[in-house]
Amino acid sequence: MQSQEIHLRDYYRILKKRRYVVYTFCSITIALVVLFTFTATPLYMADTRLLIEKAEQYTISEFGFTAHDPEFYATQYKLIKSRPVAKKVYEALKGDALFREYFEKIGEPKGLKGKVKGILMLFRGDDAGINELDPESEKRNLTIEAILENITVRPEFDTKLVTVSYYSRDPELARLVVNEVANAYIEALFELRMDSSHRALQWMSRKVDEERKNLDDSDTGLQRYMRENDIVTLEDRLAIVPQKLTELSTQLTRSETRREELETLYSKIRSLRALGKDLDSLPAIAADKTVSSLREQILKGDQKTIELSKKYGRKHPVMIESIEDLAQLKKKKAQEIGRVVESIKNEYDLSVSNEQNLRRQLSETKLEAHAINEKFVHYNALKREVETNRQLFESLLKKMREESIEEEGQTVNVMLVEMARTPKKPEKPRKALNLLAGLFMGMFGGVLLAFFFEYFDNTVKAAEDAEEKLGIPVLGMVSFLKREQKEDERHIERIVLEEPKSTFTENYKALRTAIMLSSADSAPKSILVTSMLPAEGKTSTAVNLALVIAQSVNKVLLVDTDLRKPRIHNIFGISNKSGLSTYLVGSNAKIIKEGPSPNLNIVPSGPIPPNPSELLGSEKFARFISSMQERYDVIIFDSPPVLTVTDSLVLSKHMDGTIVVARAAKTSYEAVRKGLRQISDVGSNVLGLLINAIDARKGGYYYDYYYYHKYDYYYSAGEDEDKEQE
Repeated sequence: MQSQEIHLRDYYRILKKRRYVVYTFCSITIALVVLFTFTATPLYMADTRLLIEKAEQYTISEFGFTAHDPEFYATQYKLIKSRPVAKKVYEALKGDALFREYFEKIGEPKGLKGKVKGILMLFRGDDAGINELDPESEKRNLTIEAILENITVRPEFDTKLVTVSYYSRDPELARLVVNEVANAYIEALFELRMDSSHRALQWMSRKVDEERKNLDDSDTGLQRYMRENDIVTLEDRLAIVPQKLTELSTQLTRSETRREELETLYSKIRSLRALGKDLDSLPAIAADKTVSSLREQILKGDQKTIELSKKYGRKHPVMIESIEDLAQLKKKKAQEIGRVVESIKNEYDLSVSNEQNLRRQLSETKLEAHAINEKFVHYNALKREVETNRQLFESLLKKMREESIEEEGQTVNVMLVEMARTPKKPEKPRKALNLLAGLFMGMFGGVLLAFFFEYFDNTVKAAEDAEEKLGIPVLGMVSFLKREQKEDERHIERIVLEEPKSTFTENYKALRTAIMLSSADSAPKSILVTSMLPAEGKTSTAVNLALVIAQSVNKVLLVDTDLRKPRIHNIFGISNKSGLSTYLVGSNAKIIKEGPSPNLNIVPSGPIPPNPSELLGSEKFARFISSMQERYDVIIFDSPPVLTVTDSLVLSKHMDGTIVVARAAKTSYEAVRKGLRQISDVGSNVLGLLINAIDARKGGYYYDYYYYHKYDYYYSAGEDEDKEQE
């Protein structure tokens, strides 16, 4: 809370300081507002009200609210203020006497504004430009522009009502024009809709014709392809071919299996023959019925022969007949085995041939299937193209029929709710409102301007800001001195002598106290008083400080070390023929002069030497300081500005402390920082800062106790320095 209170106090201080800026800006603003308000031509405003809504049904959301379309209403407002509407108003009213009289001189430039507008219209190069070859067209375009400038559209909150207004110097003309604007807007909407529908129908008709031709062409191409490729028969074949492929694949598999079995069997037969073994051991041969029957007969014959051999000898006719019968059976068996082997070989050859035939048929069927598929791919592509063209054609045809039906309707419903009446009093200017707005703008703008000036004002003003920004203590502050009359020649440099009980004297006494307490060990004996730039009050500070220190029963020596533009001898009216410069160059003349106070002695600068810096930096000057410190309690040196010459930097090295004088609202922080940096670089001790010429009443600072109420006219410390320099 305390921090916030301080900030508010700072704002008040800025406004108090810059109050004349606020007053001036506010006064000028109010004066201009009054001038324009009371010299402006009165304008009458006539209003008409329209109800504007969409014709189609709005979409209802799940919450039950009607959908809002801001773009729709913004478009309608722009249409009301469009050139086609203004043209219709002009065409409808150009025969009216009042309208014609009012706009009779519209083409004549009126003052600078009219001339500039005419030049701009020439450069625009559009319909609204000036046509030098056709005066009527020129006046028509200018009249239309004037109508558009004075039309305003205001939607009424939370309704579908719109107020259309027109401003004019003539109240009857305002009523006439705004009513015609409403009618022209409704007519323009209807024409716009009709024109849009007509253009849409024309485009759709062309597209329907194009799509009909595309559909016919694609359908013809499909039929031709079906005839050339016999698509009807192919459809049946497309269903049969997969079955045929399956059957052929199955048969081929079986044939391969049978051929492999026969091949194995035939190879076995050949290997047994090569080895001379009997073939009837093979299952395929043993299974033959004839071979099996012969094998049984041979077994029986062998048994019969064995039995007969027990009764008869080998040459017995019965034995011979039995042996011959057995031999015949064996021969017949061999013949039957040969027949079976030949049958197996033939079956093997047949299976190989059958397998090859099945492979060929399968390959041909596959080729046939590929060919049919390719034809049907092309056929389906043509069929899809036909379907696509048919759908597009039907969609366009349907849309064209819908558009032809909607052509007679409107997408925007507009109703004229209230006709305009002749206004009784002018709408503009609103004097009370303008004055109130001017007062507000003047005060607000003045406050902003005051803060703007304050933001860019980077000069030393307040002690708190100076200590925060510069990092050195503020030893004291001296306010502006004002004089009673212009011919009053009293100087700030002698204020302690001339007015010992004044507030200014108290300021310098406070400075004396701050200097005496600036060191914890002992008060500085040699003090240099300097500033950053000329005319900041360093000489007046040095003189008055010496006077107030001398009043405290201390022996004080005031030395004018400004060997370039000395002034102390003029202030006290003493001779400057001999002084510090004559002493430093080796003269033995008396240089210490009596001052206005018994405890104050003065050493003037002496004649201006050609090399002040070298003299002040010499050993003799150092000895001079040492000898004077033995005789005096305090020695005060007045020096040139730090940023103009190097004399002050040379002097500050010999001093116990340096006081920097800054003039309020004149010395910038950048200048003080730069000078302090130079003083710090040479190793000098800066006691602090004295803020001179503070204007408490004008500056707005909290230093009203510095204000000296005896005088009426201001002049600041440092003015006499300026005069001397001139």
